[in-house]
Amino acid sequence: MKTALIAVGVLVGLFVMLGLWFMGVYNGLVTKQEAVNSAWAQVQTQYQRRLDLVPNLVETVKGAANFEKSTLTAVVEARSKVGSFTVDKSVLNDPAQFKRFADAQGELGRALSHLMAVVENYPNIKATENFRSLQDQLEGTENRIAVARRDFNEAVQGYNVGIRRFPASVIAGVAGFKEKAYFAAEETAQTAPAVKF
Repeated sequence: MKTALIAVGVLVGLFVMLGLWFMGVYNGLVTKQEAVNSAWAQVQTQYQRRLDLVPNLVETVKGAANFEKSTLTAVVEARSKVGSFTVDKSVLNDPAQFKRFADAQGELGRALSHLMAVVENYPNIKATENFRSLQDQLEGTENRIAVARRDFNEAVQGYNVGIRRFPASVIAGVAGFKEKAYFAAEETAQTAPAVKF
């Protein structure tokens, strides 16, 4: 009888230890997942800041006579595409939707870069205080976006490594943790820009 009680006690102890270990691993994965979600929220905040600055920038530039309308149109269309994209946490779990989001943001970034390059030909726009202020805010926002994307990628790396390591990978598979996508450089980033003087 005493031996049976000891055996039951040992089994209960093992199950308790296994349960505590499972809870610890699961809670660690949840913590990593929430770090990804938090970093994603920061990325979204910076993209929203940029999105909010674009109309003010476009209106400031529109005031210049003979400004190239096609450039403004490209910026407005890119902003519209980004603005119509519904973004929530589900984007993190769908690599195709994540890529569409990143592509739309990249298109807006390229349109804004082109706008800033074209503005160089219009000294009267560059001289206005409103434009300079907006340009500074936009540059600061682009830097914040870069930092937020880096932080997001670091959080994704920690999460992805966490769900792939054994034995946590078993728990991740059972609990439904899925790998998250990274922000990646655009394909055009591989080509050096042509510099002409």
